[in-house]
Amino acid sequence: MSDIDDDESSKQEVDESWMGTFSDLCLLLLTFFILLCSMSTIEVIKFKSVFGSMRETFGGIRTEDLESGATHDSMSKSEQEEQSIQQFLRVREELMEAQRRSYNEIRSFITTKGMEGEVSAVFDEGVITLTVPASVLFARGEEELSPQAEPALRSLLHIFMEERDQNINIKGYTDNSPVPQGKRYKNNWELSALRAVNVLRWFVNEGVPIVRLTATGMGDLNPLFPNDTPENQARNRRVEFTLERQVRAK
Repeated sequence: MSDIDDDESSKQEVDESWMGTFSDLCLLLLTFFILLCSMSTIEVIKFKSVFGSMRETFGGIRTEDLESGATHDSMSKSEQEEQSIQQFLRVREELMEAQRRSYNEIRSFITTKGMEGEVSAVFDEGVITLTVPASVLFARGEEELSPQAEPALRSLLHIFMEERDQNINIKGYTDNSPVPQGKRYKNNWELSALRAVNVLRWFVNEGVPIVRLTATGMGDLNPLFPNDTPENQARNRRVEFTLERQVRAK
């Protein structure tokens, strides 16, 4: 009997306090695992709906295409690049065609009004350039618009109001003649800039939105002809209006 009692007493003396700590650790690990799973869970239907709506808003694929598996990401890189190039070329061609129609309408208007001697039009790489000799708008060596400028400016105003999608850059040009003494401006660059600004101001006063207009003084840069004769110098004194179509968001 004594041996049996000794065995039972030895079993009772075994320390089992570690079991509490172990169970606490297991509970903490289980809780941490549950938190990780809850944070990584995604509502697939809700995600597709929200993401698809965003792609539609910014011009991507439709939600139906996204749900059917036809995603942009499934395309290869070369396919994406080819698609982007095709889209660019299509948009560029549409803009060029619209600009070409505008140019033809402007040329027709100039001819109808009998303005060929006052305004010339050129179309190049999607840009329409209207050129007016400085003598039509200004007295020799003056920066203020002359009274005789009104008819030509009115005709240009009609064009600009009809072509509301065009941004207009007004460029003043001079010849290389020395600047007379006692003038407000110090050089040909300042003269050309003042002329361009005064033309811009006239159009703003007549209702053309100022956000469509810019003015640039070019001085005697980019002459059309060598400044070697009075006739060529007169041809180089001019005001150009470059029209470029705005790209509007649809």
